[in-house]
Amino acid sequence: MPIRRSTLFRPLVIMAAVVGSSLYAIAQQPPTPSRVRGTIEAVDGDVLTVKSRSGEDFRLHMAADMRLVGITGISLADIKVGSFIGTTTVPGPGGEADAVEVHVFPESMRGTGEGSRPFDLRPNSTMTNATVAESVVGNEGHTLTVKYRDGEKKVVVSPDTPVVTYVPADKSELKAGAKVIAFIKQQPDGSFEANRISVGLNGLTPPM
Repeated sequence: MPIRRSTLFRPLVIMAAVVGSSLYAIAQQPPTPSRVRGTIEAVDGDVLTVKSRSGEDFRLHMAADMRLVGITGISLADIKVGSFIGTTTVPGPGGEADAVEVHVFPESMRGTGEGSRPFDLRPNSTMTNATVAESVVGNEGHTLTVKYRDGEKKVVVSPDTPVVTYVPADKSELKAGAKVIAFIKQQPDGSFEANRISVGLNGLTPPM
């Protein structure tokens, strides 16, 4: 007896619908963040409980080879021609790039992430890691010309813009109340591992 085409076709339609709905459900799930900005609420061995700035709770396992750095405040005057910096910028009202923050890299970190790319700190923000080629002091702060491999940018840094740098830090700084930026990856079992953490020293909130 010949097999009717509809008999074979119906299961294929059902299967396609199930797969399609599963893919849709996966697409609707929020993406796993690559970094968590927040406050340490508790420390239990190598596990940090961190409440993110948006109110989410994360349990972060510190990797055995985790890199830890401290963040401390410096002055705008510490940004020199030749400094290698990172800066988060947003478009200014006149089309200029306004700095939300500036972090000055120590010489040992020169070249880190050189270039300019979209960033997730604020809507329409950009992260630029580059060398300061020129610094012009004006009434409203400094205008920096920064150069990187593929281009250059003028950045306006107001007197109120947070300016910080990286310094060595000890794990003892990872305590309840400390403000951190943790770079994380999700493990196959769903847990999160932190392989790099920047911790604000002396109560500082890392601005980047």
